[in-house]
Order: sequence, then structure tokens, then C-alpha cells
Amino acid sequence: MSEQTQYTAIITETQGRVATITLNRPEALNALSNTLIAELVEAATAFDADPNIGAIVITGSERAFAAGADIKAMLELEYSDILAGGLTSTWNGFEQMLTPTIAAVSGFALGGGCELAMMCDIIIAADSAKFGQPEINLGVIPGFGGTQRLPRAIGKYKAADMILTGRMMGAEEAERSGLVSRVVPAAELREAAQQVAEVIASKSRPSVQAALSTLQAAEETSLAEGLRLERTAFAALFATEDQTEGMRAFAEKREANFKHR
Repeated sequence: MSEQTQYTAIITETQGRVATITLNRPEALNALSNTLIAELVEAATAFDADPNIGAIVITGSERAFAAGADIKAMLELEYSDILAGGLTSTWNGFEQMLTPTIAAVSGFALGGGCELAMMCDIIIAADSAKFGQPEINLGVIPGFGGTQRLPRAIGKYKAADMILTGRMMGAEEAERSGLVSRVVPAAELREAAQQVAEVIASKSRPSVQAALSTLQAAEETSLAEGLRLERTAFAALFATEDQTEGMRAFAEKREANFKHR
């Protein structure tokens, strides 16, 4: 495993084709400061551009994945500051990535922390995880996509319950509601996330990216348009070496040796 230490608010590591980004502001329960967000997006987009990385794990500490935005830093902001978009536009690069991201959530994932988890493609939660959008208690609303992604994940009525009351949702309820992919014992969270990431990273990179882009389109397009995009992506993969290798390996009853091209 290799570790990079040029960041101040995150820690990055790579193991094989899996990169891990650990939020590292323990004194603030990993609150999402401007520095942390900028470093997270910079590291994630660099890994996304690396053909040797096939999956990215985002995680925090045992106590908190991320307990919201940095409220102290937001106290002096005004309408014009928010409208200028600097606080939210930083996420654009993260949201446009085609390398699968896995949120490994332990402890609190509140406000911006819950929204960060929902920006990821898979959420694996420790049994200690607690999700919430408590912005209503501060006189505001979610600003990093919570009002849009949460209803898509758990439905309008449950999302309204959380956003309008500010209540937290435990890991078991989150799994039942469709907010998380699976729940594991807290002691097994890192290992479980790593295993999922390794499985994904072992697949053909072009097919994984095609699957992810069409999954993302399913949230934003009509069924007819989504099916058209799927057919196009499916056909395009027949121009890759990995498609030939994958199908040949299946016919020959052996493991595929993907070249990621």
C-alpha cells in the first residue's frame, strides 16, 4: 500500500487498483471545510484520471464519516457569496467522475456528510452509522444536493420527513429505505469496502465506466432515452479488447484477463 501525504485535511492511499481517501479532520468530526472539499475533489479527480485505479473508497473516522459542513466558516457568508457558487461548484469535478466511488460510512453522516455519501455510487454503512439532513435546524436547507438525491434514494415522503424535521436515520432504517447498499459490523467496514472496491476494480474499466454512465443517466432521463443510451453503450463495448477477452474466457471456462481497453 502506498500513501501520499501532500494533503492537510485528507489522507490518500492506494492498494492495487483501489484508492482510498480518508477525511482527516478528527477535531471537527470531519466537517467539510473549504480546504477539505478542495483536497477531496482534487485527489478524487486525479485518481479518476489514473488508468491504474479502478475504484475509489471515501471514508472517515469511526466516530464520523463527516458531521456536516463547516458551520463556523459559513457564519459570515451572505446571499451574494452563496449565489456566486464557490461553496457548491467545487463539487462539480467529483460529480462528473467515471471511476466508481464507494462511501464507507461509520458514525455520523450529517448534512454535507450525508450529501457526500449520496454523491458516491455505493454506500456501505457500519451498523453504527447515522444519516441526516439537519440543516433545517440552522435556518437553511441542504445545499450540496440533499433535496434532490435523498428523494431519489428513499422517496419523497421519507425524504421530506428527514429534511423537514432534521431527524437522523440509523443504519438499519437506511438500508431498508434504500439509502445504503449494505450494512456491516463497524469493525468490518474498511475490509468490506475494500473487498467491494477490489471486485469492481478487477472488471474491465471501459465496461465499468459504461455501466456507471448509463446508471447515472437513469436518474435524469426518460425510459426511452435511457434505453437508447444503454443500447449505444452496449454496442460500443463490442469495439473493445476486453469484450473479446471476456466472452472468450467465458466460452473457455476460465477467468478473464482484462487489459482495460
